[in-house]
Amino acid sequence: MSILICGSLAFDTIMTFEGRFAEQILPSQLHILNVSFLVPGLRREFGGCAGNIAYGLRQLGSPAVPLAMVGNDASDYLERMRSLGVDTRFVGTTADNYTAQAMIMTDRDNNQITAFHPGAMSQAHETPVPTDAGIRLAIVSPDGRDAMLQHAQQLHDAGIPFVFDPGQGLPMFNGDELRRFIELATWVTVNDYEGQMLSDRTGLDFAAIAQQVQGLVVTLGEQGCEVWEQGSKNLVAPVKAAEVLDPTGCGDAFRAALLHGLSQGWSLVRCAELGNRIGATKIASRGGQNYRFSA
Repeated sequence: MSILICGSLAFDTIMTFEGRFAEQILPSQLHILNVSFLVPGLRREFGGCAGNIAYGLRQLGSPAVPLAMVGNDASDYLERMRSLGVDTRFVGTTADNYTAQAMIMTDRDNNQITAFHPGAMSQAHETPVPTDAGIRLAIVSPDGRDAMLQHAQQLHDAGIPFVFDPGQGLPMFNGDELRRFIELATWVTVNDYEGQMLSDRTGLDFAAIAQQVQGLVVTLGEQGCEVWEQGSKNLVAPVKAAEVLDPTGCGDAFRAALLHGLSQGWSLVRCAELGNRIGATKIASRGGQNYRFSA
């Protein structure tokens, strides 16, 4: 079963701030915010939601087919994807933009501040969902706004079940648009912060969202995750990480496990259990695509 991953391919510049953001940002001075952070640690990694999810799927032995747009600076990224066995035939290239770039700063409590330049990702809607490539399962993850809207509709029209994973792209959409995503999707997955924003914008609580799809998964970090089905909630216990080095890409690793399990016909709870395991493995490794995992 081919798994289509609609989302971004990006380069991540990851910086480590050894203090705490909360100690540097004064709540009473937010209207004149002017802060600077010393970041002794800096590295560049392959990233983007589609890239990270594809990497996780290959770690689990599942096929991965990204649908994304990159710039003329991505030849090394595409070569690496192919070396991992990722099918890159639906990754478009534009000569007019850089590949998307994320600048991610992490403090000592694993809080993150991210600046994101979309670059070529803004043209991702130019490549439609393939309907003749044996795709049987998909995910709509953070991407260009038009791409997310169009790919969700195209997947629904083609009868391809998909996971709606708005992630950090959620603020781009209003309540009506988010309700439409939920209507089109088969499953929805968010973290607890995104879940609260999704509820606020749609006016739907988790139980109501779960009534409209086959399942809603809300990840809770070190507290595990909630699986909502038919309005009822199951709490899936966390897996303790051997060490906590870098949260970048943990959510994408979890999504890879979710897709892997769904493609195998597993229950949503079993998928989430694997997601917690691979997330614990990923957080003990730096970058979104450097961990090793065997299911």
